[in-house]
Amino acid sequence: MVLPTAISFVAGVILRLSLFRSSLPEWLSTKTEVVTPLTSWSRAMEGLALHREGISPYSGDLFHETPLMLKVLGFISRFSPNTINLIFVLLDIIQGMILLRIANSFGKHMLLSQAARVKDFHPDAKNLLLRKEDLMDLQFYVIVAFSFNPYSISACLARSTAVFNNIILLLALFYMLKGNAILSAVFVAMAAYISMYPIILCVPVAVHYFLISRKGRVQYNDTTAGVSYLQIVGVTFVSLALMLLFSMLFVGSWEFIPSTYGFILGVPDLTPNLGLFWYFFTEMFEHFRTFFICVFQINAVIYTIPLAIRLREHPPFLFFMLLNTIGIFKSYPSYGDVGLIFSLLPLWKHVYQYMRNTFVSVCMFLVCTVFAPIQYYLWIYAGSANANFYFAISLAFSTAQILMATDLLFGFLKREYFLRNGEKHKLPDGTDAQIILDS
Repeated sequence: MVLPTAISFVAGVILRLSLFRSSLPEWLSTKTEVVTPLTSWSRAMEGLALHREGISPYSGDLFHETPLMLKVLGFISRFSPNTINLIFVLLDIIQGMILLRIANSFGKHMLLSQAARVKDFHPDAKNLLLRKEDLMDLQFYVIVAFSFNPYSISACLARSTAVFNNIILLLALFYMLKGNAILSAVFVAMAAYISMYPIILCVPVAVHYFLISRKGRVQYNDTTAGVSYLQIVGVTFVSLALMLLFSMLFVGSWEFIPSTYGFILGVPDLTPNLGLFWYFFTEMFEHFRTFFICVFQINAVIYTIPLAIRLREHPPFLFFMLLNTIGIFKSYPSYGDVGLIFSLLPLWKHVYQYMRNTFVSVCMFLVCTVFAPIQYYLWIYAGSANANFYFAISLAFSTAQILMATDLLFGFLKREYFLRNGEKHKLPDGTDAQIILDS
């Protein structure tokens, strides 16, 4: 599968380069589904212009990137527009290369994990076991899902700064699969430094570190488990603290905190997007705002606890599920978040046969992607619709993400059940038993 993988990768690069020569990038850079106040390239350039004039970019309500990202974007902005386009294509090439390494490491991890647990599997579950040849084409499917993913392509063409966060998240996953939990925790801290929500990803990294350090002799209630978790959490928060300190030294004050993390938590900009916040808080009475912001924000982190308990033996899948919850419940989501999730989805293609709502999910994604810009145009430009129409699309898109994530989780748990208990179950009268999954 090396040649088809290489062809797909090159075709994806050529597709991006070709589309940059059209008017599509300019159109995408104005779409609220693709860019947000946190990831907009035009807002970043305005913040850089203020910085170069000696004015703090955080003094207004335009720039919400972190100070170290300001430095990176300042370096990139010195090049010509065509060169900047090439840089964003290069960033996508880097993402693709990391995805190739992730697919390779994931296949090895799955085989090693299966070998360690095979003694607990049911004798009739042999046909469910993964074989080396089943995982050899993972790289091809991952590259196809990334190279021709319209959400990833749109983020690249719009010059969304979300691509930087995606690269860091992929590196965190890669080093977790490689067993380098310390470096993985550092990259989690870097992602949290940029967009805050990925801080919860230190949980699967800590669980994975504990599992590989115990080498199968797992006791979750002993003291070594707590020590292992605290080590990774400590590395994550110390790394994050150091980055915040360097940021303060760079800009000379802590004024960037309210404009970055305060902006993410407080949601002051209610520009329509694919999220659930903007419409609700447009209609919200001011004296209820703080309470409901807490309620909405807690959704992005509260599912970490039950998922970590249920998936404690499967840290990579826990990592992926938490990426889903972040993409759904963050205050300013975009296509860049969805593109990352779809690029990683083929890693669990062995679970697809147990999913129940694949067709419905795909149809919902297609319909929402097509109708989102149409409804926005009818509302903002034509004046023949209102906010309810666009919010209906946003709500349906979030529903599609939730349906896909829960369906994948259902399929994953169903396969795990069959591995431990076998697929065929009969009642005493000989009829097929109905299996109901719960926690």
